[in-house]
Amino acid sequence: MNARSIEPDLRDDCSRCADLCCVALAFDKSDMFAIDKPSGVPCEHLDPSQGCAIHDQREQRGFRGCMQYSCLGAGQRVTQDIFKGRSWKDDRSLLKPMMEAFRGMRLVHDLVLLINEAAKLPLQPRERREHRRLAAELRPASGWTQASLDAFERGATPSDIRRFLRSLQSTAHGQARN
Repeated sequence: MNARSIEPDLRDDCSRCADLCCVALAFDKSDMFAIDKPSGVPCEHLDPSQGCAIHDQREQRGFRGCMQYSCLGAGQRVTQDIFKGRSWKDDRSLLKPMMEAFRGMRLVHDLVLLINEAAKLPLQPRERREHRRLAAELRPASGWTQASLDAFERGATPSDIRRFLRSLQSTAHGQARN
């Protein structure tokens, strides 16, 4: 019997996001990115009203990294759920808090993905209980806020989840051999 996977939807929906990856993430000029871009600075190809101006030519223009990146749905969740559709593009004072919330929500979604994968393993009853406890930490009853994301990042839960996942290594390796 497997532990239950948890939501949220881990698919990107850029149409519901405020282009957070295009501003929050740093790019290093390489075969993945044609430019250097520091965190907190909008990409030079970001059109303030329409998103990526080179979206259809990203590969040809040297932005394969953009094509390969996935926020796992964190961007739209921050934009829609935490900031209620507001954007740093309309109110520059939102840039820093949105970037911080995006960083925290990316961590949450990364851990949700890993916990969901762990749910597919044949967990022992003790492991199943620990899985449920940790999964509950990733879906607070009152939802995520800027403050709860900040506290989550600074708290013990991310380390607890990583420790739990490491404890499942032999189970995962055994599952892979079968």
